[in-house]
Amino acid sequence: MLGATRNCPSLQHLAGATVFAAFVALGASSSGAQERQDASPRSAAKHAESMAAVRLSAPPVTAVVKPVRSTTARGPYYVDFRARTAATYGHAFIWYGKTGEKEVEVAGLAPAGDELPYILGHIIFVPSETGASYGDLDEQYLTASYRVYLSEADAKRVFAYIKHLQEISPVWNAATMNCTAFLGRIASFMGMKAPFHLLLPEEYVNQLRELNDGRKTVQLEPDQG
Repeated sequence: MLGATRNCPSLQHLAGATVFAAFVALGASSSGAQERQDASPRSAAKHAESMAAVRLSAPPVTAVVKPVRSTTARGPYYVDFRARTAATYGHAFIWYGKTGEKEVEVAGLAPAGDELPYILGHIIFVPSETGASYGDLDEQYLTASYRVYLSEADAKRVFAYIKHLQEISPVWNAATMNCTAFLGRIASFMGMKAPFHLLLPEEYVNQLRELNDGRKTVQLEPDQG
């Protein structure tokens, strides 16, 4: 083989040229790889800087909070069925009016006068009063309360009925035309379920709430009243 190489100097030249070309190519390859390795950190750094610039220049993301809609729409008017303490078994009555106003209207059914009409009213019918009685405006005597809300249109009809009921209730009787029966007629007009009237006032108001599932709003039927 060596002899063959000497007899063909062109092969020597070709072999030398081939070795030299391989050496140059290898150096170029390693140099390119080194450049790519050196360039990689610089490229990553530039990319990080550009991303940081984007984050700084981008407007802040804010969450849009939508208001929660109330499932129970309360009207501006109300009727409050109430009970309070009294000398014997208590008294039931109502407050009614417009929310946000301090002034309230009071309606109820009670014997007019002092002790004697009250005693006689357990036997016979006696003259009544249908407005506020002593203690109706004092919160410290309150034992039960159940308030329901109405729209303005329904409130006009209910309030008119309350005043009409006051006009046609001239007498009081403990067993029939008493304070709880008075409230029951108002509740029935409003489309609510009313308990039996021969209950203690506090128990009556609490049962009124239970029978109507504690509903907070009342809407009258179009043909009601």
